[in-house]
Amino acid sequence: MNKKSIEDVVVKGKRVLVRVDFNVPMDGEKITDENRIVGALPTIKYLVENECKVVLCSHMGKPHNVFNETIKLNKKEKAKIEALPEEEREAATAAALEKAKGDIVKFSLAPVAKRLSEHLGQEVLMAKDTVGEDAKQKAASLKPGQVLVLENLRFHAEEEKNDPAFAEQLASFGELYVNDAFGTAHRAHASTEGVAHFLPAVCGYLIEKELRIMGGALEAPQRPFLAILGGAKVSDKIGVINNLLEKVDVLIIGGGMAYTFQKAMGGRIGNSLCEDDKLELAKELLAKAAYKGKRIVLPVDNEAGNDFSNDCLHITVHSQEIPDGFEGLDIGPVTRGMFVNEVKRAHTVIWNGPMGVSEFPVFAEGTRAVAEAVANNPGITIIGGGDSAAAIQKLGFADKVTHVSTGGGASLEFLEGKELPGVAALNDK
Repeated sequence: MNKKSIEDVVVKGKRVLVRVDFNVPMDGEKITDENRIVGALPTIKYLVENECKVVLCSHMGKPHNVFNETIKLNKKEKAKIEALPEEEREAATAAALEKAKGDIVKFSLAPVAKRLSEHLGQEVLMAKDTVGEDAKQKAASLKPGQVLVLENLRFHAEEEKNDPAFAEQLASFGELYVNDAFGTAHRAHASTEGVAHFLPAVCGYLIEKELRIMGGALEAPQRPFLAILGGAKVSDKIGVINNLLEKVDVLIIGGGMAYTFQKAMGGRIGNSLCEDDKLELAKELLAKAAYKGKRIVLPVDNEAGNDFSNDCLHITVHSQEIPDGFEGLDIGPVTRGMFVNEVKRAHTVIWNGPMGVSEFPVFAEGTRAVAEAVANNPGITIIGGGDSAAAIQKLGFADKVTHVSTGGGASLEFLEGKELPGVAALNDK
């Protein structure tokens, strides 16, 4: 996708509205993983160095649209309360308002603004609202090189509805719009798609990198091209499998989704995760691969447990001979060797989804083996967001791969070949 980036337009001295993805995990007011903040720094620093007045906007969690400027209730909450007997309404209103206040603290971007100040080495201003008076006043008084964070976009129902009036209010904060939130690019929200109707729209360094590296791998890969898919369900990745079978040389399928394929091939899978309504689809995908001359590589042995826990009794069994009372929870040692050898031969690797229940240490060996092999591959290696991105970060291999995608759902839809609304809305070169 040939989209304009911040380096393709004049930014110096401009007021710039930037959509970032600061939806970081929190423990109280403590940020437990700041990778998304760090990922946005190159774009923010470039704009600061070019003396822009920078206004950042992001969502945080799912606060059910608390209108934080005045701590008032939305229409749905009001309707519920008005339906109550008159003597109960006052107490219900008070309780709802207290909950709204709690949600504002819980879902506020204030801790992010504080941490961003430390990264930038300068004070980052924090608005008390999103498009209200405080945000407008602070934005109007910004000096060149200053940064302002607007409050959580999802405090407003209009954000996810892609309401044009709300998008126009957001657009009023800038002369230029920069989208650097790949993790939300698959959503047509006011801040990701709507604002692009009111301002010149370009991508930041993060989205530019996603499009260049992931897009390049899909369109003109160095071969052999290997894709590794894991995770729980075939149904989540039907489109991805179909699209990748048009492009890859080899497709590895591991994780929970592999058991549906094993059963489709006539195997016994015990109590393993299986989508019985997708058995015919699995057969069709295997037939499609054979017709196109593509290899689908499935596990030949698994680590199976008699309970879904780290401390269960577990055995190593053939992938098509898992006994009743046991469920497959990881790939086995022979399969680990097979998968590692496939990775070693590949010149382009895309990996999305763990090989087993990697949150249990006993069943994390398959995911670890694949992660290490991908990290040691000298070719183009891409981690497609989600659980596999978390796994490679946790195992300490993130800096050894070409690219770790910042998008979960967005990465999947990109691999599926879908058009991402937040990318499509940007100006073409």
